[in-house]
Amino acid sequence: MERRNFIKGAAPLAVAGSGPLAAAAAVKAEETPENPVAALTDNLNPEIRKARDAAMAVLQPSPKDLQHGLELHADALVFDGYGFSPRAAIDGEALKQAVLAGASDIELEDLREEMGMTRYITDADEQREYREGWRASGVTCIFQNAGQEGQDPMRLIKRLARFTYTTDMLRDFVSKAVTPDDIEATKRAGKRCLYLTGNGVPLTQQWVSIPDELRYLRVFYQLGIRMMHLTYQRRNMIGDGCGEPGNAGLSDFGRAVIAEMNRVGVIPDCAHSGWRTSLEAAQISAKPVVASHSTAGALHAHIRSKPDEVIKALADSGGYIGICCISRFLRGKGDLNAFLDHIDHVAKKFGVDHVAIGTDIAYSSRNSAAESKKAAVGGLRRKREDFRSLWPKDDFIPSAEAAASLSWTNWPMFTVGLVQRGYSDDDIRKILGGNVMRVARASLVDTVAEG
Repeated sequence: MERRNFIKGAAPLAVAGSGPLAAAAAVKAEETPENPVAALTDNLNPEIRKARDAAMAVLQPSPKDLQHGLELHADALVFDGYGFSPRAAIDGEALKQAVLAGASDIELEDLREEMGMTRYITDADEQREYREGWRASGVTCIFQNAGQEGQDPMRLIKRLARFTYTTDMLRDFVSKAVTPDDIEATKRAGKRCLYLTGNGVPLTQQWVSIPDELRYLRVFYQLGIRMMHLTYQRRNMIGDGCGEPGNAGLSDFGRAVIAEMNRVGVIPDCAHSGWRTSLEAAQISAKPVVASHSTAGALHAHIRSKPDEVIKALADSGGYIGICCISRFLRGKGDLNAFLDHIDHVAKKFGVDHVAIGTDIAYSSRNSAAESKKAAVGGLRRKREDFRSLWPKDDFIPSAEAAASLSWTNWPMFTVGLVQRGYSDDDIRKILGGNVMRVARASLVDTVAEG
């Protein structure tokens, strides 16, 4: 196939399947009514069951704590403070054909990402996996990563388009929320939704004036973005990222960025920012600042963690730190207990109002390995390390059981673990989603008219 002819046909290949309506009908026909707790525990596929067993082995809950935790989880509004909705497997044959047609690395990366983020719309098998992941998690809403890391508006808009497409095409199952009221309505309806965050502040990058540089911030707010990374690992014009050996903090321009985010109604997120940048952002912001997916540096000092001084500043701003499910950031054994230790540290030292969960992970389709194998052509090619990659190198490898205990579909077990550790039901509801909802409301209070 000539490359020009392939490119014309690439979009249909990327989402090959039975079509959105047929795929949804095929999967919905298999669904049966379930009580809320049964939805979290019954008919789990083997991969989800394996992860659930790993969490049970770590926690070893009493029957009483297990039952109470599952019931509380089913009843609570659960809001992942930063994460990814379940991912589809690629279409291996379509990707292989793209390679053979001479597609560039950028084209292949986009094609692979688009498949992972949208293929469950048209493929019945992938939609089944998508729905199973959501159901087992008991999650109401995800603060969905909907912007590829960077500042270029054209780069940032790609993921935003993909998740807008998902919520347009599967709106009876997963909707796009634009206010906290939408999220509450979703919970009442027994459904699920996405609240969108971008992985960078969109900038014109012409440097004519500060207002010119920031004019796309409001545009992306109007498109549904409600939170933005200040930096991503590396230094930019806003401030230092967490991967820089220096610790320079916010620039003058960075201060203007935060003022505009406050004005428009976008939450400043310093999860990938350097410690001084994070501290200064929290200190100058008129509205809450968050580290949406991070860890407590007092327990393990990783570049993606936040020291107590920064966590206190986030708390003083009215914000929170979301504890993530990345074993090498948590350390210890890198398992569910290590994760709960970080929640304990923040809750006990800074108050339960200032800790949330931002998993930074996703459930991936069980078909992923088989489809990736189909796509393999001529072995692996060496690739230069991405500019955004972590610094310094981190060679920690958790056990398979430890990593499995933190699987995204184990959200119900996170709640069971909090029950075991003696948190009240009200405090658990705050950690599971109430604190994220509070900050979401505080950020929009001056930008959304009531009535």
